[in-house]
Amino acid sequence: MAAIGVVPTLIGDLKEPSIDDKNSFSDEKHEQHEQVEAVGGILIDTDDIGNVFDSPRLIDLGEDGKERPIQTSADYAVRLVSLEDDPKVWIFTFRLWFLGLGLSCFGAVLGQIFYFRPQTITVSSLFLQVGNDYNREFLGILTKMQIISFIMGKAMEVIIPGPSPTSRFRTRDNRFWRFFNHGPFNLKEHVAITIMSSTASASALAISILASQDLYYNIEVNPGVGIFTLISSQLVGYGLAGIMRDFLVYPTFAIYPQIIPQVQLYDTLHRSQEAIMQKKRMKFFWFIFIGIFVWEWFPEYIAPTLTGISIFCLADRKSPWVTRIFGGANNNEGLGALALCFDWVYVGSGGGTIGAMFTPLSTMLSLYAGCAVCMIAFCACYAMNTWDTQNFPFLSQLLYYKNGTEYAQLSILNPDLTLNNTLLEEQGLPFYAASQLLYQVSRTIYIGASVTHFFVWYWPTFSEIIKNYRTKECDDPHYQKMKVYKEVSNWYYAVIFLICSALAIGLAYAAKSGLPAWALIIALIFAAFFVPIIGTLNATVGYAPLVQNLMQMLGGALVPGRPVANMYFTLYGENPVTQALLLLQDLKTGQYTKIPPRVTFTVQVCGTIVGGILNYVIMKVVLNAQRTILLDVQGSNIWSGQQVQSYNSAAIAWGALGKPLYAPGTQYAFVPYMLLVGLLCPIPFWLLHKKWPKFGFNYVFTPILVAELGFLSVGINSSVFTTLLVALFSQYYLRKYHATWFRKYNFLLSAALDGGSEIMIFVSTFAVNGGSGTAHPFPNWALNPAPGEVNIDYCMALNN
Repeated sequence: MAAIGVVPTLIGDLKEPSIDDKNSFSDEKHEQHEQVEAVGGILIDTDDIGNVFDSPRLIDLGEDGKERPIQTSADYAVRLVSLEDDPKVWIFTFRLWFLGLGLSCFGAVLGQIFYFRPQTITVSSLFLQVGNDYNREFLGILTKMQIISFIMGKAMEVIIPGPSPTSRFRTRDNRFWRFFNHGPFNLKEHVAITIMSSTASASALAISILASQDLYYNIEVNPGVGIFTLISSQLVGYGLAGIMRDFLVYPTFAIYPQIIPQVQLYDTLHRSQEAIMQKKRMKFFWFIFIGIFVWEWFPEYIAPTLTGISIFCLADRKSPWVTRIFGGANNNEGLGALALCFDWVYVGSGGGTIGAMFTPLSTMLSLYAGCAVCMIAFCACYAMNTWDTQNFPFLSQLLYYKNGTEYAQLSILNPDLTLNNTLLEEQGLPFYAASQLLYQVSRTIYIGASVTHFFVWYWPTFSEIIKNYRTKECDDPHYQKMKVYKEVSNWYYAVIFLICSALAIGLAYAAKSGLPAWALIIALIFAAFFVPIIGTLNATVGYAPLVQNLMQMLGGALVPGRPVANMYFTLYGENPVTQALLLLQDLKTGQYTKIPPRVTFTVQVCGTIVGGILNYVIMKVVLNAQRTILLDVQGSNIWSGQQVQSYNSAAIAWGALGKPLYAPGTQYAFVPYMLLVGLLCPIPFWLLHKKWPKFGFNYVFTPILVAELGFLSVGINSSVFTTLLVALFSQYYLRKYHATWFRKYNFLLSAALDGGSEIMIFVSTFAVNGGSGTAHPFPNWALNPAPGEVNIDYCMALNN
């Protein structure tokens, strides 16, 4: 269980409301007399706590008079995030709509183009924040948007006419001109622009389905059906999220550690700009940002060997087992044990929700305990030839015949791409590499473990909130500050969910999905069930693995032999969970930065609609112009259908083969039963904690531990050991022994490193890596070896 700690005690009566200000979103204006309790029982007014950049404040001090480490959720809420707010700040301004809609269009078009590129790049929100993650993609988008929107917003405060003292073209001070340029570009405009543009920039999951139908099934969905499918499949999750606000946004225990770097960056860019210590933090951010931007050209382009340096590989370049255990700088090369990685793109969060410098240490230790077991299990299965795994590559995500050749999935399907049982008997059932099978097992166990973990650790908190829903108010200090703003009624969210659900049923029939209404409703029920379970993990420890595997498996069982139906079942079983988590993060960001809930809701919906329309338009343009290349397995250096191919292959594997592959009597029949095993996993640690509460068994997150048993089954793994070292340095050493520096700079450092590296990736994609049409590879030298007998980390190449 997360170290929730004691929620700050709020003291003080709410004063009677004043007249609503027309230029704000205030509902009731309260005199701020809330107080929080510091160590020793001292009560501090929330308005007098001080700024994050201040030297140790009274709220920061421990009983020994020194600054105490950040430990509880109350510490996150009060000591890392500013409580400052001005309810009269203008938000819905010309700058917001111009930059918000403009960057939404830019991000949606760019994000959709990247979807069909051989290089899988996302439009990060930090890029669209200073320039102005499932979450991996989302948080990456958020970072880039955060950067570009800041630069453009600061420029507009100077060049746009208005009564603002910063404008070069001063006008009369009236409501019309204040709309255009009322004053300096403010934090709330910045946050709203970032949320809108980052929402639009992520390619919707439904694109994979519509593109697959067009390319592989010759089903050209009506444009209206396609666009509304995109929008409704995104918004249905927002309805679920809104209903869960009282549980997963308002309370202090919902800290969302993954958004703290962005929140502190907003704070640094906008608050107390004249303060000396804040200027120091600003210089620190830009120095690190520029430095990592320059450095990343070395591991990403000039010297790729820096991505993974393994002493063991350098000592023995002829051993396959050395490659499997210690290699990892190339894709699907090895497990990366004890390798050193100097590429922050892999060591840091990479735009994701798990980061070495902001994810709590207990989460990281649970994750890497799972990785250690993963390494042992992969090697043991391969060494003992379990499931004939030596016939296949050590790490692979494909399906194979028993002799090791790639399985011809289309050879078992009818012309309408439904399963042909006669052809299946001729071809035989396919095989997984052991690493991929263990990945499937781990993600199945994870679902069961998440359910039990939620009920044994978090249900008491949830039940207390439910019991006191109408009688006791949330005492979170940020929530109390937000009470001056009008809320979005739960009815709005409920209506959105019901309307989008009805649309989903009709659109699924119109799109010729083959998914019956009853199955779609079951998918939505499962999505609603998992939102509080996965959402609680995401809110407390910043970890939220996908439920895609379960939904594909369940869809294959309920609607067997229909790949397209499986796609749609997965869409409405998984996507609402993902979208709900994203909206909950946005709502928490809004609570931390004091964005009125109606503003957050509005910009999210606007971004979703803009993104859905442009996603569809760009998809159709690319499909019509590049159909032959997209159907080709290799594609070209400019266009590739790899993501569509992968999604369609998964749909065939689960939709057509799911039932026979995991049927009783087959070699993989045990996989579905791992769900039951997962249900039991958290119980021993819960019982041990009950018996020995001081031993720390409550810090073992079993869903994370078991989910990562297959963590190393794909990708570049050379960063695993280095990331653990950075996490220990940041979340243990700095947090415990340099608490003041940790509070002021740790999360800002994380934002600078992630932002600078993501900008470099974005620039290099177009400059040298073929994003503009022609790739310009760096010449081969010692730290950029030519492909051949060794990989870039000088481990023996196994798959040439």
